[in-house]
Amino acid sequence: MDHRLSPELEELRRTVEEFAHDVVAPKIGEYYEHHEFPYEIVREMGRMGLFGLPFPEEYGGMGGDYLALGLALEELARVDSSVAITLEAGVSLGAMPLHLFGTEEQKREWLPRLCSGEILGAFGLTEPDGGSDAGATRTTARLDPDTDEWVINGTKCFITNSGTDITGLVTVTAVTGRKPDGKPLISSIIVPSGTPGFSVAAPYSKVGWNASDTRELSFADVRVPAANLLGEQGRGYAQFLRILDEGRIAIAALATGLAQGCVDESVKYAKEREAFGRPIGANQAIQFKIADMEMKAHTARLAWRDAASRLVSGEPFKKEAALAKLYSSTIAVDNARDATQIHGGYGFMNEYPVARMWRDAGDIQDLATDADAEITWVVGEKALDAVREARLPSAERPYVWIAGESGCVKELRRHFVRERGIDRRRVTFVGYWRLGMTEEQLRAAE
Repeated sequence: MDHRLSPELEELRRTVEEFAHDVVAPKIGEYYEHHEFPYEIVREMGRMGLFGLPFPEEYGGMGGDYLALGLALEELARVDSSVAITLEAGVSLGAMPLHLFGTEEQKREWLPRLCSGEILGAFGLTEPDGGSDAGATRTTARLDPDTDEWVINGTKCFITNSGTDITGLVTVTAVTGRKPDGKPLISSIIVPSGTPGFSVAAPYSKVGWNASDTRELSFADVRVPAANLLGEQGRGYAQFLRILDEGRIAIAALATGLAQGCVDESVKYAKEREAFGRPIGANQAIQFKIADMEMKAHTARLAWRDAASRLVSGEPFKKEAALAKLYSSTIAVDNARDATQIHGGYGFMNEYPVARMWRDAGDIQDLATDADAEITWVVGEKALDAVREARLPSAERPYVWIAGESGCVKELRRHFVRERGIDRRRVTFVGYWRLGMTEEQLRAAE
């Protein structure tokens, strides 16, 4: 697959690169140090059309795709991740749910202003006791038949772009009923900012991403029209999964940008800093370290572009997106650590961008998506892909012997027991996988 950019995409990349260096870089340090949201920079991003990159022109978008969005995110993150995550969350979490699942009326009401950057949207999923377990959602929404309104109660936490002066709405996941087996029906509901009962806490005091907006939200008998339901009732969890699948590509691009930014700053510093009568970049130890950093950033770039290309072309992309997110977030931390070491004591000083990058790299790995979840998804998908290509057990070879990390066992067992109709007792998991073992071989191995 050829990942070289078309002339149009290359022009977009260069434009955002220039904006990041000419507009973001000179100002973002002060915003970051004072934990202030960069309204001036965000307004300029809106005028450039960055918030509308992957949306159709009929809704005020630029008619691009996720590859275009990824390019913008990477170039912004090379300079600062707070600005990049503001764009990523505004597009992937704020506007994309409306584009994918909204009614025509909802799209025309919200998307033009979201695409222009006039307002920002947020996605209220995570809860204090829920974390990554979205199925444990405690926020509730009941439909009042007398007023035809949803009445929402609950709390959300770690919600990006939720409390700025230009935040226009938050899409909230809530339990709207129960299935026959007692499991929750989770739905997504649009809550405009300023709705009575909807309160926004003060910004979190964070280790990194200090120029982005992250807050806790509370809902106390918040009433919104029944028409604010986003998509089908009870499909909120499925919508959330799709949003996160695509969002992994965006986070991977952002992490790649941070990793590349560490390379950029290290090369610059290695040329300027002199020790023992010559630039430190003349020392092979520094050269080798920078070469390894560049190799990692380049590989991460290929990974996220591959996933984005698959998404754009309509091919399966979930595994590739997870791989890209896992790898890029990991090497972002590696490169940030190496960059601070190259800078020596100055790497610990806030006046140098690598200090900011070191703190932000941890946010990418720990807050964006749990790295362990990525590992589980990748390994599970890889194993299932291999199984689909193998032969089913026969009468002579009645057992399935297949490996799975602990987190993958559930998915693998579901595949064999539910989809293939194989007796659960004939599915055995070990540290490596093989198909077609006889009963004698199975007993001997056990």
